[in-house]
This record gives sequence, C-alpha cells and structure tokens, in this order.
Amino acid sequence: LRSVVKSVFLLFRCFIVIKMATSASAQLSKVVKRQYMELPQGDNVQAMYIWIDGTGEGLRCKTRTLDSEPKSIEDLPEWNFDGSSTYQSEGSNSDMYLIPSAMFRDPFRKDPNKLVLCEVLKYNRKTAETNHRHTCKKIMEMIDHQIPWFGMEQEYTILGTDGHPFGWPSNGFPGPQGPYYCGVGADKAYGRDIVEAHYKACLYAGVKICGTNAEVMPAQWEFQIGPCEGISMGDHLWVARFILHRVCEDFGVVASFDPKPITGNWNGAGCHTNFSTKEMREDGGLKCIEECIDKLGKRHNYHIRAYDPKGGLDNARRLTGHHETSNIHEFSAGVANRGASIRIPRTVGQEKKGYFEDRRPSANCDPYAVTEALIRTCFLDEEGDEPVDY
Repeated sequence: LRSVVKSVFLLFRCFIVIKMATSASAQLSKVVKRQYMELPQGDNVQAMYIWIDGTGEGLRCKTRTLDSEPKSIEDLPEWNFDGSSTYQSEGSNSDMYLIPSAMFRDPFRKDPNKLVLCEVLKYNRKTAETNHRHTCKKIMEMIDHQIPWFGMEQEYTILGTDGHPFGWPSNGFPGPQGPYYCGVGADKAYGRDIVEAHYKACLYAGVKICGTNAEVMPAQWEFQIGPCEGISMGDHLWVARFILHRVCEDFGVVASFDPKPITGNWNGAGCHTNFSTKEMREDGGLKCIEECIDKLGKRHNYHIRAYDPKGGLDNARRLTGHHETSNIHEFSAGVANRGASIRIPRTVGQEKKGYFEDRRPSANCDPYAVTEALIRTCFLDEEGDEPVDY
C-alpha cells in the first residue's frame, strides 16, 4: 500500500509540473520557427544590443542589422533608444545613447550574429544613473597593476509566470530543505533542463561560466562566473543573466534574482563574490587578505548600500543571520564560516594565500557596483559612507 501511495504522489507531482503556469509564447511551435532560423542571411549580421534599464536590475535589448561581421567593439556603431520607456528619462527628452562595451557570440541566432553589452549615456552624453560600468572601469584601471580577479556565484530561482516556484505543489510546499542542494532525481532537482541549456549557451557565447549546481531551496540554482579580471567580471555576469532570461523565455518560465523570493524557512538568493589580487595569490598573501577584511569591517554600511539596487532594502529580507547568512547590521569574518560576512576558505587559511569570499551581495546586485566597492575600500583605502570622486 505504501508503494502505491508513493507512486500516486509522484504522478500527481508530475501532473502539477505539467500544468504549472507558463507563457503563451512557449507553446508556439519551435519546429516551425526552426525553418526560418536556418535560412541563410548572406553577409549580414544581427547584433542584439543589451543594456541595463532604470531599475538597475532589469535588462532590455533590441537588434540591428550590420553589413559585415564585427571583429571588435570598435566595429560596432553607437545606437539610441527611448529612455522614457525604460525608467531612464522623461518623454520630452527621451533619446539615450547605447555605447557598445563588450561583445559575445549569439547562442540563439548563432554565428556570425552577436550579443552586444552596452553602456547607457543620457542625451547630454553623461552616464545614466544605473550605468555603474563607466565608473567601475575607471576604478579598475587605477589598480590594474594588482591584477584583480573576481568570481561571482549567481543564485536564482525558477518561477512560473504566476510567480510560483517551478515544480512546487500549487497549494502547498515541497518537503523541507535538505535533499535539494546538489540533488539528483525528479523529486530533488527542479528544472535541470533550463540549467543545462543555459550552461551550453554561455559556453557558446564565450561567457566565462565555470560551474553550476542545484541550491538549498528547491527550484533554486546557482551558476558561477570567473575568474574574470577587472571590468570583465561585470560584463560576463550581466550577459550570463541575459542568456538565462532568454533561455527561460523559450521554456515559458521566469528566472528570478530576488534575494528572498519565498518567505519563511527557505534559503534566500545571494551573489557571493570571491576576490583576490596578485599580492593575495602569492606566498604570504594571507596578510594582505586580513588587512582587506579589516578595512571592509570599518566600512560595512557603505558596502551594504552598494550590494543591492535598493541600497540595502532588498538584502535586509535575506541577511537575517539565518539560512547561511550574516546579520545585515553586523560585520563578521571567519575561516570556512558560511554564516559570516566574509569567509576565508579553509585551504586559504592553510596555505596562507589565495582569496576571500564576500557573502553579502544580493542575487540582484550590480556586479560593477560590487567589484568597484571592493577595490575602493581594499586598495584605494577609502573610508566613510560615500565613494570618493576622482
């Protein structure tokens, strides 16, 4: 009887997954679409321009035709868009400029087509408020002799179009956390097809994705980007996010970077940031790591404000001191401590060199703002709650 009940339960769960809310466009025939996607395009190239909108976390895109395949950023023309429709300007003066900044292969339209990540400038050619790349690039250039490396662990949650976590019972909750982290099996891993598709698409695009795993909460996953030097960290993470959104769009579901998508006894979603410099990676580098941590402890409030797009309000829902997080109001550090603000990996403590992990950034953080803040505090020796204007 027990085995029969279990079989019925599993069939019921499968039925729920099939019936979950997905987008109407996901039901369109991909076979019909394929015959058009395989048509030759001559020497023309489709370049999809991507930018961050006025929310600081949303992505927008549009495509233009180029006469030939661009070989570098310099081959890509500037473009413009209507900023009044992206929370970035008023309708009376809405033209904004797209400045190509990083180029990747397009895994959806395939070669020779391109994905083009852009900076946004206002009508007067000044940087838009959510264009953190511009300042980050300047800060990175000031300490490029240190060869800063970053690796960011991007957590996210797969949702139906109704906001309900993928694979969860429609009128309840799955079993408690425990079996899902790095889990295998239909009752433990929710949405692996999306994860595998995203991984391959990133590799094709040239994004420096270095791994992925199922996370602690069911329907929550993580991918890791890096190591990336300087400004390229933000470039690669933003494009990886864009690719994830597009993959989820094809499957008819939603990728959420909300730092606490489900309230209660469920893990939130962060973007743990691993950081090192040439000095840290060399023998005796632990001394430099400890000096940086001391500086970070004295500037905790500044970093909390920089680590989510709402100045810390989003992270306040996640950094509670529970579910493998530190308390947002307190700074802490420790070896192999996942409940600390800063974690020093055990191997780093043993070898006396390597890197440290800042566990405070939220899943929806701007990687440009996070990496810039780390450099400002650790190597430009800034103090106080405001960044220095150089």
